[in-house]
Amino acid sequence: MVVLAVAQGTLHVALVRRGEHPFKDALALPGGFLHPDEDALHAAWRELVEETGMVLPLPEAYVEQLASYSAPDRDPRMRIVSIAHLVLLATDGQTLPSLAAGSDAAGAEWCPVHETLNGDLAFDHAAILRDGLDRLSGKMEYTLIASRLLPESFTMTQLRTVYDAVWDTSLPAGNFTRKMMPQLHDTGRKVRAATGGAPAGLFTAADKHIHPPLARP
Repeated sequence: MVVLAVAQGTLHVALVRRGEHPFKDALALPGGFLHPDEDALHAAWRELVEETGMVLPLPEAYVEQLASYSAPDRDPRMRIVSIAHLVLLATDGQTLPSLAAGSDAAGAEWCPVHETLNGDLAFDHAAILRDGLDRLSGKMEYTLIASRLLPESFTMTQLRTVYDAVWDTSLPAGNFTRKMMPQLHDTGRKVRAATGGAPAGLFTAADKHIHPPLARP
């Protein structure tokens, strides 16, 4: 499970610290083996709860199957084929869901994605994390999948912060607003920013593609 969320302007991934060999004490993506009576998606949710303590009913999170990984030597124990899923959690942009290690995990923590990609993860999980980031980054060019990392109603600044966090950049506010306005529904409601100033409008995502696409820097 590549579980992503944004807080304090940074894209984070949920990782566990392995409590057993192989790669004991190394950071890894949460996951595990299928039970005989479950499919891959149900196994992924079960392992996520067992290893991180998160309780996430499916309707409250966005999930899609990412890819399968089947290199013969990817796991030193035996031949293992893994099916990865990309999960996006909506936050208020300030705090992340609490994690509590369980099952065979020695710890669980949120880690900044772009920093984590420069470090070491167990197995081939760095490549899986990179694939998850690339999938999200690419779809943000032509869809409003970024809104899945936000509450149902959000400000333009909150949306731009998600783009900046995922793309690891700083987009010009004016150009971003002009590009995104046709893709959003104005709720007619406003919220006062924590830093003061004029109230900001609240929007919801429209179910349509961004055309022409928003170019990633």
